[in-house]
Amino acid sequence: MSRITPVAARIATKAHFFVSGLLFATWGVHVPTVKAHYALSESALAGLMLASGIGALIALTRVGHWVAKHGARPVVMAGGVAVAAPLVLLLGMPGYIAMLVLMFTFGLATGAFDVAMNAEAVAVEHAYARPIMSSFHGFFSLGGMIGAGIGSLVASAGIAPTTHLLLAGVGGGAVILIASRWMLPDEATHSPDAPSEGFSLPPGPILLLGLLAALGLLGEGAMYDWSTLYMSKELGSPQAQAALAYGAFSAAMATARFGGDWVRAHVGPEPLLRASAWLAAVAMSAALLIAQPWAALLGFALVGIGFSNVVPVLFTAAARIPGITPARGIAGVSSCGYLGFMIGPPVIGAIAQHWGLGIGLFVVAVFAALVALLTKRALRPRDTISGAS
Repeated sequence: MSRITPVAARIATKAHFFVSGLLFATWGVHVPTVKAHYALSESALAGLMLASGIGALIALTRVGHWVAKHGARPVVMAGGVAVAAPLVLLLGMPGYIAMLVLMFTFGLATGAFDVAMNAEAVAVEHAYARPIMSSFHGFFSLGGMIGAGIGSLVASAGIAPTTHLLLAGVGGGAVILIASRWMLPDEATHSPDAPSEGFSLPPGPILLLGLLAALGLLGEGAMYDWSTLYMSKELGSPQAQAALAYGAFSAAMATARFGGDWVRAHVGPEPLLRASAWLAAVAMSAALLIAQPWAALLGFALVGIGFSNVVPVLFTAAARIPGITPARGIAGVSSCGYLGFMIGPPVIGAIAQHWGLGIGLFVVAVFAALVALLTKRALRPRDTISGAS
């Protein structure tokens, strides 16, 4: 493995991000399938998602130590296979308690896999000595789009959900294991002398970066959950047009991630993040104030561009804090961001319940503006891979 080149490792890491997005989308596509198969109520389904979230948060408190001790490769392999396996079992569990255990395991594995492959991505970026982090996250978005598309085609073709889940789980797990052969040597990501720590709040620099991640992912989660409903309920758009809201946001986000590395190389991480956040804030405000379908679709696409590089920039910064291992930095920021992703949609739902969804979605603009205002303080000169190559 010592002869593995950065080029090979980059391809392997792209494969891991792509499969991660595809498997995540496959679960999302089959949420209604699971609900119907087990005759679950809305609250019971929410319980499954909560179990997954708890598992992910627990993993995020420990995975930094796991990667520091063992390197990214074994954690990617174990976590990736453990993400794929629950999909195969999704419709074959004997009851609700078993489903809770399965979803807890799925969340635990997702958290471990996510941090480990991001730690590998930071190491690959370091080997390249130029920004490439955003492109990895672009492959996650691409995998999610293709996974959702495959789910739609499979349903249209009348293929059984169990067959789709089996192929996705086995195929995804196989790609993860095969690609892992071309990851960088373990010494590129492990720090065997790093102290083992129990649960504690992240250090100040990580906490500030995590706050920005939480604000950004809160807005991102809100767009995924509420943009389509806003189009149909508030603007009276037909279902076919309303569905474009999600597509406009996610497609613009994926596209912008592939261009984010070039921008970061030429303008630096701080100007990129600040300008992106202001773009999201202004675009969201304009879309809600104009309150027309065309403005909403254009605005949501610009919001997708604005949020596209928040996570790549923050993860790279978290991995370069002196005295903190990259995996621990990423895990700390990721855990804060994940909390924002989970909390955002219900917060907006509560506001919408009292004042309307249009007012609720203004939260996205407010939080994007906060990201812009806090960027300079959070991104102190620690990201050395920010200039031209």
